[in-house]
Amino acid sequence: MHAWLQHTLDGLLQAGPYALVGLGLSLGFGTLRRINLAYGGSALLAAYAGAWLHARYELPALLVLVVVLAVAMLAGLYVQWLCFPGAASPSTSPQGQDRRGAVPLGADGREVAALAASFAVWMQLEQLALAFLPRHLNPFPSWAAEQEWQLAGLGLRPDRLLQWLLAVGLVLALSQLLSRSRTGLAWRAATGHVTAAHLAGLPVARVQQLAFVAASALAGLAACVVLVVDGQVTPMFGMWMLVKGLVVALLGGLGSVRSVLWGALVLGLVEAQAQAFLGALARDAAAWALLLAVLCWRGWRSGPAQEAAHA
Repeated sequence: MHAWLQHTLDGLLQAGPYALVGLGLSLGFGTLRRINLAYGGSALLAAYAGAWLHARYELPALLVLVVVLAVAMLAGLYVQWLCFPGAASPSTSPQGQDRRGAVPLGADGREVAALAASFAVWMQLEQLALAFLPRHLNPFPSWAAEQEWQLAGLGLRPDRLLQWLLAVGLVLALSQLLSRSRTGLAWRAATGHVTAAHLAGLPVARVQQLAFVAASALAGLAACVVLVVDGQVTPMFGMWMLVKGLVVALLGGLGSVRSVLWGALVLGLVEAQAQAFLGALARDAAAWALLLAVLCWRGWRSGPAQEAAHA
């Protein structure tokens, strides 16, 4: 019973970094209605830039954080410009037919093209990161706790608790920003009511770009929060960011900020229990199984809805 409680507590705390990872991906999808497969590549490049500067010039952790955020935002600008230049153009109807009468790709075609382009850019960013640091294991500034707190016989790491508190605070703050501020109103209008926002004089393309850059900054922040506890970064970090972010965002509902917390809690608990009962290798297998299950479930749900829409 004690071991089960310890694994459950570890899974709950792991939800903190998972929520931070999924938050940027969910916000990016809510902005452009496209899944950004280059999300992990952008975070990897930013993390490698920070690790390279830390190893070469011994920069302090706070300055490394600034560098990682800056590189992540620049990478986000590059991805948005190359892969999602007109993801929600006011001249395009929801069905994908241009108001001038041309249907070059259709809605599904544009989504596939954007998805393939972001995958290609992911590979490009990953290779660029490996050109900086070709070694497999690279040191990153570490703020890991050296001691555990004891709570009713259970081990509690203070750095994991800080990650969890930061994730909850950031999710709540972003939710308030989107629902109560003029900036949030502009973001939501540029996403869900593109034509109305354009007619009202809102610079839709600029607002979408700023929101996408903000999502990329969240990816850089999530990378720093995870890596300062691990104290190292490897080439697999980009894939880790993408998979965990996708699972969390899909479980909570893509584009929903508050639901990211629920998706992170489910993923953290499932992984912790899978590792406890089946071993360390089952942890990542559980994440992939969750991703497959959610994709199948959403595909099954969308099928009847599409048939009803065409009827």
